[in-house]
Amino acid sequence: MNADPLELKKFSDLAHQWWDPTSEFRPLHEINPLRLEWINSLAPLAAKTVIDIGCGGGILSESMARKGANVTGIDLSEKALKVADLHSLESGVQVRYELIAAEDMAAREAGKFDIVTCMEMLEHVPDPAAIVAAAAKLAKPGGTIFFSTINRNPKAYLHAVLGAEYLLRLLPKGTHDYAKFITPAELSRFAREAGLTVDTLRGMGFNPLTKIYSLTHDTSVNYLVACSKPA
Repeated sequence: MNADPLELKKFSDLAHQWWDPTSEFRPLHEINPLRLEWINSLAPLAAKTVIDIGCGGGILSESMARKGANVTGIDLSEKALKVADLHSLESGVQVRYELIAAEDMAAREAGKFDIVTCMEMLEHVPDPAAIVAAAAKLAKPGGTIFFSTINRNPKAYLHAVLGAEYLLRLLPKGTHDYAKFITPAELSRFAREAGLTVDTLRGMGFNPLTKIYSLTHDTSVNYLVACSKPA
């Protein structure tokens, strides 16, 4: 299984807080409108079939469903999926959630999705290239695949680990392992090896004074990648 048991336990223990915008998941709530609109601008979500790999409690999954997409969310944290299911029932926003690995889903439902998203997950798994390959397999020919992760360099360590976890306390200590961070070059290579074309690379910045996130051309810390699968 392409998952770290300690990572699964870490997020499972926090699962009850997924939908609390003042909890440890506050950064996800704050960046979600930004990443949602970025996705929708490049691949309009209305009436599309979408799979959200590593969906957690369903913050992105539900927001894409609100845009009119037919969304499936998959994860390996049973507790997070239960929270996602419960919130879906409470909100009335329909999302299909399933406890299954991306690789297993790709074997079962290859080529069935117009859009594939895998956000803030690759830096938490032992083999990110396998997740990228699974995402490529899940996409229809001509489909769009989105990733977001954290660069690996001293600035990323300073901002994403020391800054976010220890100074600003935006995230719980130990959320990230610097050794698992992925450079844009590495992620682009994973995508090409999976048969994808890398179309767009954008940075995501955070202003600690205004506490506002924005898209930038600086990919030195957090960044997003949009890929396409040849038709």
